Amino acid sequence: MKHCNENGTKILEVQNLSFSFSAGRKIFHDVSFSVYPGEVISILGPNGAGKSTLLNCIANLLTPDSGEILLNGKSIKTMNVKDVSRCVGYVPQNHNPAYAYTVRDFVVMGRTPHLGLFAQPTEEDYELVHITLEQMGIIHLADKPYTEISGGERQQVTIARAIVQQPQIILFDEPTAHLDFGNQVRIVKMIKYLSSQGFAILMTTHTPDHVIMLGDRTGILDRNGKMTFGNIEDIMREDILSEVYNTNLKLVYIEEIGRLTCVATNCS
Repeated sequence: MKHCNENGTKILEVQNLSFSFSAGRKIFHDVSFSVYPGEVISILGPNGAGKSTLLNCIANLLTPDSGEILLNGKSIKTMNVKDVSRCVGYVPQNHNPAYAYTVRDFVVMGRTPHLGLFAQPTEEDYELVHITLEQMGIIHLADKPYTEISGGERQQVTIARAIVQQPQIILFDEPTAHLDFGNQVRIVKMIKYLSSQGFAILMTTHTPDHVIMLGDRTGILDRNGKMTFGNIEDIMREDILSEVYNTNLKLVYIEEIGRLTCVATNCS
């Protein structure tokens, strides 16, 4: 599995980023953080806080009001679509395909940023698809129509497409949303594996346990559009989480699994 930028320098820098829709309130303001190769950055926050909007700005799908997004020290404003796509892979919450491509053909579309105009995927491109599907344990889906597989399978296939894109950083927008518990665990393990291969990961989530499992650093985007960013031990605190989710939460150490877990107090 190949990716770029193995010299330990920042892949992504977000500097004082702010965004608002034309007729509405400011969604977030003065957001700053950086991401390094092999690092997982998890962004927590309530519904409507702007987590998906932030990822869309980084993916160059939305234009922020102010601030800078730098990829390998270069402003995203100066980069064309193909250059951004070579650096940034994006796994959205939902993907509704217009055509019933086979899984193999859907995944090979990830090679598009590396192909010339009017060029077709090569044998090597399809070999990369095959290897990736095998590594993810979903090679049995290769000939199935993408429109006819389950939601959990579709999410894994979309991740496979991002991997064969061979970006430096992969953005995951709530990758475990709508998945059953087993598929949630498998996706979290896959994200951890990708980081071990040197990919930088930026992930939004509603699940504090996933942040704890993945480690590294985290940010919390609150209802006022303010980002609190830092190490997990500084950010993942009961008082902060309870305020963010407007409910009484406790962090409890579970001896059998060797880590903290986030639980709600009794509903009674």
